[in-house]
Parts: sequence; structure tokens; C-alpha cells
Amino acid sequence: MSEPLPRPIRFFHQGRVHEVSGLPATTTVLQWLREQAHCTGTKEGCAEGDCGACTVVVGELDTTTGTLRKNTVNACIQFLPTLDGRALYTVEDLPDMAGGTLHPCQQAMVDCHGSQCGFCTPGFVMSLWQVYEDAHALPSPQELADALSGNLCRCTGYRPILDAGQRMFDAPRMAFDPTPALQALRSLNDTAATFIHEAPDAAHPDQTVHFIAPGTLDELARWRQALPQARLLAGSTDVGLWVTKQLKSLGDILYLGRVAELRAIRPWSADPANAPAPSDCLDIGAGVSLEDAWKALVDKVPQLREIWLRFASPPVRHAGTLGGNIANGSPIGDAAPVLMALGAELVLRQGSRVRTVPLCSFYLDYMKNALESGEFVQSLRVPLPRQGQHGADIVRAYKVSKRRDSDISALCAGLMLHVDGGVITQARLAWGGMAATVRRATHTEGAVLGQPWTEATLRRAQAALAQDFQPLSDLRASSAYRLKVAANLLERFWLETRPVQPLPPDQVQVWPAASSTCTGPTP
Repeated sequence: MSEPLPRPIRFFHQGRVHEVSGLPATTTVLQWLREQAHCTGTKEGCAEGDCGACTVVVGELDTTTGTLRKNTVNACIQFLPTLDGRALYTVEDLPDMAGGTLHPCQQAMVDCHGSQCGFCTPGFVMSLWQVYEDAHALPSPQELADALSGNLCRCTGYRPILDAGQRMFDAPRMAFDPTPALQALRSLNDTAATFIHEAPDAAHPDQTVHFIAPGTLDELARWRQALPQARLLAGSTDVGLWVTKQLKSLGDILYLGRVAELRAIRPWSADPANAPAPSDCLDIGAGVSLEDAWKALVDKVPQLREIWLRFASPPVRHAGTLGGNIANGSPIGDAAPVLMALGAELVLRQGSRVRTVPLCSFYLDYMKNALESGEFVQSLRVPLPRQGQHGADIVRAYKVSKRRDSDISALCAGLMLHVDGGVITQARLAWGGMAATVRRATHTEGAVLGQPWTEATLRRAQAALAQDFQPLSDLRASSAYRLKVAANLLERFWLETRPVQPLPPDQVQVWPAASSTCTGPTP
């Protein structure tokens, strides 16, 4: 089979298809906007996807519905070749949509005095435009705060911005016409074909690197075996920082974002007799966005809603993938403790060979995992909580960080107990931020197994934590703080799930009381 020829990057922006060649493959969308397209409305703040000043909206053709799916992303860490076959919208596009005047979300920012220095304003405006486009009803201040959690402002304060988020719906509705973008993307759409782009290496301009985006799962497996040293790239929410902060050269890049099979969520059952599979397990493709993956999990496990909203920010969740987050292996990653508590396993692929590995066995050491050469994560199989005549699973997830929204955890807990006849018959208590890897607290689990879920059992579990973990002290938390807070989270778990008079969540945390008087992302 002949390989496809390299070609330019092709994407839709400002009413036409752009073809770009000759730039390093790690050129960011933000760099292209400011330096080549001279669209300087989009700003660079942190260059790490944290402040939201660079927020843009990327549109993608949904081949199932034929519609344009739009999501906010951070332009500062998205590499330009990932735009191939997609549409790009920036703050400069909004007046054109409004016939040369300010768009309602821009006008509302002016009317509500939502801008002072103005540096963060374009990013806020693009996040507000996403809300404006997606809203089926007037969003509440808290819904707006969640949508804007990836946008930081240091001088205006959030109340006038949240006011603008509601005021923009007072103006006559400004309809967005996706037709030009859809027509362009249909002409570019060749999702089954592998896209290859040749580009100079950013660190060594005289050398050529390849950006390879396979169109099918089989093609990805073939390319991965052929190029086992190539850098796998999914959402770029971590790898992007290797370039912008560490100035690393990535070499050849193997991009997962065009493989439709990796972006599917399906029911799955380990019992072939249950075909078609019941919804007792989800098979989540490794390329499913964090936003879509968490939404699917929360639909089945509502207790995970808070950690979904506190996992990074909407632009990061739109770009990042669940498989990438797990394969990254950060000891402070928030997904791994939750999935480990649920009993998830990874489906790994190497050529035509497929094997499964329990997530709790995947991490071998700090930033080391069980992947073999030429192997990649194909999907994650996540069992859903059981409830029936043989007892019920009790599941909770907790995150502790210095800032409530869009912050890295000091520690994160995913906790599951199976209680049958008043006795704990199974326990998976997983923790991030407590060791060199995310892992289960085996001594703590042993302290509760075979015991009733009582305060005495809780105290034994709290005492056992010190046998499981001797956490490090760093800028986020001291070792003593982590151990103390981990014990406190076990107590919160017990208070919420004890057999007698369990407390609702609003009685075991301070946020509901605080949010009744102060809305908006915490600075």
C-alpha cells in the first residue's frame, strides 16, 4: 500500500480555507494567529492553558448529524496541524457575525463594565460566545461561573463579567450561520485517510519532522509499530507545555485526533451471554475528550459531578482526552483515582494484538507505565456501580486544591465500598498526590474489609493511611497536610454514606454556603 503524500495544513478561518506549509509542526495556533494571520485580538498570558486569555473556538464537522460542533480551546498550547479539517473562530470574527457591530456578548461586556485592562477580555468573550451558542435557557450565575472557570481576570472582578453573561441574552438573538464552515469542512473531510505534514524541526530548522494523523485505528496501530519512538499526541494539554515551557523538540508526531474509533463511547460487558452489552460497563475510547468522557460517567454516576466540573477547565476538557490523561501518568492526575476506584482496566493495542491491564497495575513508578514499545491505549473499560440483591457500591470522589476552579490537586481521592448485609465486602480506595504514582491504599482497604461501615471502622481506616503513604512536601502541600486531609476526606466519605442519618453534601463542605454570597471563579 502506497503512503499518502505530505500536504499542507488546511482549515477554515475568516470565511475561507487556509493552506499552511513551512512552519514547525509545533507552531501553536496562537503563534499563527498573531504572527502570520495578524489577528492580535487573541492574547498570550500564561502559555500553558491556565489563564484563558488565548481562548478561541474550534469547529468540527459532526459526520453523524452533519452539524458543526464548536468548543473553546486554549490556542497557546494547540499545535497548528491539529486544526486540519476544522474551523477556527476568534474574537475578530464576532463583529462580522453581527453585521459589523459588536456581538451581544461583546456589547454586554461594555455595558456591564466587564473590562478594565482588557487583556483577558477576548478570552472571556469567546467563552461567553460558546455559552451564547449552546444555551437553551438563561444560564444561572453558577452555570456561567462553571463555563468561565478557565478564564482568569486580575483587575475587573467577576461580578460584572457574570452580569454580562446574563445581559447578552437581553439583546435580540444573533443567529450564527454555520453554512460557510460546513461547506468548507465537507470539501476537506477525508477522515479515513492518513494526513501527513512535513515541517522543519523548531529546534533544528535544517531537519524535517513529520506530523502523521492516521484516519483509522488499524492505520494508527500500523504507524505506531513503524514509529515506536514518535511522540503520541492527543489533546496537547500537557505535551503543549513541553514546547512552550520546556522548549523541547518533539521530533516526529503521531496524532490521534482523526481516529473515529478512539472517540467512541460504547456499553460493554465481560459476559458474552449479555450481548448486546448491558450498560453495566462503559468502553471509553482513549481519544474521547475529557468533557465527553466525564459527562458520560456523570450520567451513570451522578456523585462524580463535582469533580467533573473541577477537573481543569472547559477549554482544557474540550481538548484533552481521557486516554491521554491516564497514559500521562501524573501522580496528581484527577482521573486516575476515580477510575481506579471504579475498577477500570485499560485496553492496550500493539499491531493486531490487544490486551487488557487493570488500571491499578498500569503505573510502575513515577511517570513509568506498563506500555510496551509500539503499544498505545485503545480504550478504558469502566465498570459502573452495582446495586442489587447482593448489596450496593458506594462511590465518591474528592479533590483538594488551593484554588477551587481550574487548579492542580494537592490530593485527590476516588473511593468505593461495596456493602452487602451491612458489611463491607469490597473496597477500592485510590489516591492521587500521596505517592510517586496514583495508587490504592491497600492497608486502608484491609482495615475496612469484613467490617460494618461504622465510625469505629472509619477510625481504623484513618489510622491505616500512614502505613500506605508517606507523601512528599512540595509547593502545593506538606506531607503532614496531605495525610491529615486524606484522613478528613475518609471522614467526609463516612458522614455522607453512613448507614444511619447520612449527611447531604451541602452539610459537609463550605462551598455551598460561600457560593450563596459570592459567585464566580475563585482567583
